[in-house]
Amino acid sequence: MAKKTATKKRNVRIDAVGQLHVHSSFNNIIISLTNGEGQVISWSSAGKMGFRGSKKNTPYAAQMAAEDCAKVAYDLGLRKVKAFVKGPGNGRESAIRACHSCGIAVTEIVDVTPLPHNGCRPPKRRRV
Repeated sequence: MAKKTATKKRNVRIDAVGQLHVHSSFNNIIISLTNGEGQVISWSSAGKMGFRGSKKNTPYAAQMAAEDCAKVAYDLGLRKVKAFVKGPGNGRESAIRACHSCGIAVTEIVDVTPLPHNGCRPPKRRRV
């Protein structure tokens, strides 16, 4: 029988000030709370919260995921964040509001959605 080695969880140093990263695509919403250097303290997503299919890309799913993520970070000592929002999906604003309601003050909101400078050819138009 193979011997199992215990993996020790790496401790991330937590300051009172950090970053909130909201990645909102058309299919899912991923929320990460990091310290000032960008090391992840806690994360959550709409899929992790149990939402499936088209329900994953709703403002309510983003709110639930942000609350789950913010509670863990608040207990570890995070109090102020600068929010970085990426992507075209729904629920970007509701995720920030939910984080603020959990006691983490949002000082600044920055949109970091990548925009092409006429690089790659875009995909064909979607037919529904």
